[in-house]
Amino acid sequence: MPTLQRRALNRALIERQLLLRRHRLPAAEAVGHLVGMQAQAPDPPYIGLWTRLEGFRHDELAALLTAREVVRVTLLRATVHLVTAEDCLALRPLVQPALDRDLRSATRYARASEGLSPEALRQAGSAALADGPLTPGELGSALAARWADRDAAGLAYAVRNLLPLVQVPPRGVWGVGGRTRYATAESWLGRPAAARPSPDAMVTRYLRAYGPASVKDVQTWSGLTRLREVLERLRPGLRTFRDEQGVELFDVPDGPLPDGDTPAPVRFLPEFDNILLSHADRTRVLGGMPRSAIFTRNGIIRATVLVDGFVRGTWSVVQERGAATLCVEPFAPLSHAERDAVAEEGARLLEFAAAGARSRDVRIGSGPPASGSTDRATIDERGNPS
Repeated sequence: MPTLQRRALNRALIERQLLLRRHRLPAAEAVGHLVGMQAQAPDPPYIGLWTRLEGFRHDELAALLTAREVVRVTLLRATVHLVTAEDCLALRPLVQPALDRDLRSATRYARASEGLSPEALRQAGSAALADGPLTPGELGSALAARWADRDAAGLAYAVRNLLPLVQVPPRGVWGVGGRTRYATAESWLGRPAAARPSPDAMVTRYLRAYGPASVKDVQTWSGLTRLREVLERLRPGLRTFRDEQGVELFDVPDGPLPDGDTPAPVRFLPEFDNILLSHADRTRVLGGMPRSAIFTRNGIIRATVLVDGFVRGTWSVVQERGAATLCVEPFAPLSHAERDAVAEEGARLLEFAAAGARSRDVRIGSGPPASGSTDRATIDERGNPS
């Protein structure tokens, strides 16, 4: 069984994540290939598509949302994901066990639905939403009318996990924002969830976008457990490797495996990007960097910059008085060539993220504006987790 070194795994991941070069793909096709994009905040998927696709524009994704071709729904790892309408209907039933487990372990909300019939909650939630989308507060109030002794926010959280609820526009539309409002996926998309969704197809698609990967990697990405039996069922049609620690890795037969020395361009990743969240062993993209440098205690996954394929720092955009500054904080000193490459790609990022700014700068570390800075400005990339 061949052994894949860390750099080989890194280049395979970067290639399959559409980051080794920008691709000319429709945004919906890219979202489908990635098996969704984590979207706890509304704007990161736009940055995630911009960094992967040639010529991507804000209005392309906004149009997909309003046309109901992509949706924002609680899905993998019980977090909000942007997925195609087809994947919403196919994947949501598959990850229900993870959502049930999340509901039982959600310390803030678990007691609200404790002892209540899940089916009664589903029926009550569907009835409340029958007349149109509701905010979480409105949904909770409707449910509390039936269960007056229960916490309304906790009841709304329970229904969010028990029913496939999508967040309807204008939530998620760039530059528009708006409060979270829920509708059932069936009513919003005009068709029911898949009757017989395939875990085999889900795992195979994961390998195409994130492989080669171990059983634990697939489980980390999906939030599900006991997936070894799926991979064992698929084994005859897969190829296998080992990593440097001897862990068995599965892969699709035609998955690209670039050489570990293949040049990888600088790429800016948004907050919550799935490339940081979809493996149990994240050294293939973090290298030796501690997770605490990126993963905060309050659940924010910082926006990061890849240099030579690995996370080498974080970034944020600061907007003040019509000026936008991209602030890059490297974890270790960059070479002159790396600084120039970060500055050039950062200037392009600001053109996309802060098109209306009167002036724009790129700052690397605490020094002066980096070479390659031009006039531009920013948007708020933070946003509160939904």
